[in-house]
Amino acid sequence: MSPLASLGAGTDELRAAFEHGRVCALAAQGQRDLQRCLADHPGLFAAGPFDAALASSVALAMAFSAPWSEAADLRLTNRFVLWGFALDWQVDHETGSAAALDLLVRRQLAVADGAPAGPDDPLGRYLAELRAELAAVPAFATLGGAWRDAVDRTLTAMRREWHWRTAASGAGLPGLDGYLANADNLACTVVNVAHWIRTGGPEAHARLDLLVAASDAVQRALRLVNDLGTYDRDLRWGDLNALMLVEDRSVVERELADQTRRAMALVEEVRPHVPREAAYLTRQLGHTSGFYRSTDFWGVA
Repeated sequence: MSPLASLGAGTDELRAAFEHGRVCALAAQGQRDLQRCLADHPGLFAAGPFDAALASSVALAMAFSAPWSEAADLRLTNRFVLWGFALDWQVDHETGSAAALDLLVRRQLAVADGAPAGPDDPLGRYLAELRAELAAVPAFATLGGAWRDAVDRTLTAMRREWHWRTAASGAGLPGLDGYLANADNLACTVVNVAHWIRTGGPEAHARLDLLVAASDAVQRALRLVNDLGTYDRDLRWGDLNALMLVEDRSVVERELADQTRRAMALVEEVRPHVPREAAYLTRQLGHTSGFYRSTDFWGVA
């Protein structure tokens, strides 16, 4: 029982601070686990971009998205977020040719299908660890295909953006609509699917397709939240950004408002059936939107 349970009126701020402290403790446990994960895979996680602040930021994001959780509930989710960052780094900064990128994609898909990773594939070995833990969840027997499809979509989207970025003289760059249709490169829904397989109940599992649709809408909004917050870094790193595809920042800001409204409409449709999962998506969108107002997940490369 909370030590504040017996207090009378006038304690709203104290109760709120108590709850914030509990969520921060949940994040601290997640951060310690992620730092162990970083240390266990030194060949995968470069010390610059994968710093302690990234581990802290990931753990905080998931703790505030699912504050009702225990640390064990978020351990695998946090580690899947780290896989998304590692994949993004490999594609954007370690892959020098289309052939190398195709090999990376084939290896990741094979591991997602249950194949062992090769000795020269640290990213595949890490994904194999995560898949093995997820596959041990009973719901994976019926829902594992949905996770594998999400992995495929993420890899396809990252490969597509790589080709956009590396095309000579910017040839073939998408418009804003095409860019948003490729939002799986953010690796948000793929994490959410794993999270719901691991933590969701029967109602969430029965409605996973509707949750994926809502997550995809949130992911599109978050793609723009990310771009508005990281434009300067994307310029330095040579990454693609929505602001590079339009002449006026206000176009992206208006699109973000529209995408947020659409996302929340879908979230509200599922809320009566899966209120916790709807709250998770709502809090994920809100937390990330606030986070990117002043900082970024990545450390200094």
